[in-house]
Amino acid sequence: MIDPQLLRNDPETIKRSQRARGNDESTVDLAIAADEARRSALGEFETLRAEQNQFGKQVKAASKEEKPALIARAQQLAAEVKAAEARSREAEAAFDAAASRIENIVVEGVPSGGEENFVTLREVGEVPAFDFEPRDHLELGEMLDAIDMQRGAKVSGARFYFLKGVGARLELALMSLALDRALAAGFVPLIPPTLVKPEIMQGTGFLGEHADEVYHLPSQDLFLTGTSEVALAGYHADEIVDLERGPLRYAGWSTCYRSEAGSHGKDTRGILRVHQFNKLEMFVYTTPEEAEAEHDRLVGWQEDMLQALGLSYRVIDVAAGDLGSSAARKFDIEAWVPTQGTFRELTSTSNCTTYQSRRLSTRYRGENGKTSPVATLNGTLATTRWIVAILETHQQADGSVRVPEALRPYLGGLEVLTPVGA
Repeated sequence: MIDPQLLRNDPETIKRSQRARGNDESTVDLAIAADEARRSALGEFETLRAEQNQFGKQVKAASKEEKPALIARAQQLAAEVKAAEARSREAEAAFDAAASRIENIVVEGVPSGGEENFVTLREVGEVPAFDFEPRDHLELGEMLDAIDMQRGAKVSGARFYFLKGVGARLELALMSLALDRALAAGFVPLIPPTLVKPEIMQGTGFLGEHADEVYHLPSQDLFLTGTSEVALAGYHADEIVDLERGPLRYAGWSTCYRSEAGSHGKDTRGILRVHQFNKLEMFVYTTPEEAEAEHDRLVGWQEDMLQALGLSYRVIDVAAGDLGSSAARKFDIEAWVPTQGTFRELTSTSNCTTYQSRRLSTRYRGENGKTSPVATLNGTLATTRWIVAILETHQQADGSVRVPEALRPYLGGLEVLTPVGA
């Protein structure tokens, strides 16, 4: 949620952000009106409650003759207070609904526009070239007996799969490498729940325009998470965290679920866009002043991983209209996928400033002793999709795949993945 003080004192900044995102800026005016109605209703309630308290003292001090009339007035006041309290709660709910329609304020410098208006910040590594016709990751995975889409569909439906044999080992190796690097950077590992309450899902901003991509269990009213960011953001909900010794950094290892609604017909071959996958997610709580520097650090750790795996990639500054509702800025890292002849997203890292923490009431105590909302950030350090780029980038003419040196210790020293039966 945006800062109500900023809404009152500088609505033009919020409107500029809405315009940059391609959103309707009239939502800001509606939220301002709702805020005014909320404060008016609260003021009326507090005035009546104070009058009720004062009147109660008069009743106690009144003579026997005066009390019947005073008690009648007290009962009338009690009804008025109750009605005013109900109006105040309704106005509060109306403001929350209006304010929640305003997405996070983009950081200065974020490109305006939509999906195609990103800015490339840098390209790293040489695009792989082959003296043979490269195979795509699914063909390689089937030759290695590492990916089984057919049985995945038989068991669970389209866009499900089995990772088998060396494929399962490769994912575990990838995730273990990422975990070791996260530990070295000071992250605390967590294996979080993958089912969360509606208020946690709502608080992180995942029940907005992309709510149809989230799996919901109606009978339990629980949601399957598409990223451990959700549970990690909820970990310190309604708490005051201690940031005196620096940021709180968590690395969440979890299975993730996405219905991929609206993406039918896109990337249906192989494991690039699937309904279930594993991911190691970095999540940080820090001060708002430190958030942008921490964002750069997250990108640095992601780049170190991709370089260790020998992948060619680019870092892009995502345009405002392509940001999620909670992100004030997002950097994506896209690896080169040879058979597609283009870069495809492998990681995202977002600075959510105080947007999520206001919703989830996560605060820290500053030097003056006053509590304020923390800034939250998130970023992927490894996920199943990386296997696509690893297999295609390091393939050889006979269908074998060279194992990146950084992964070899996690695969018992294995240097080459060899096709079954070769």
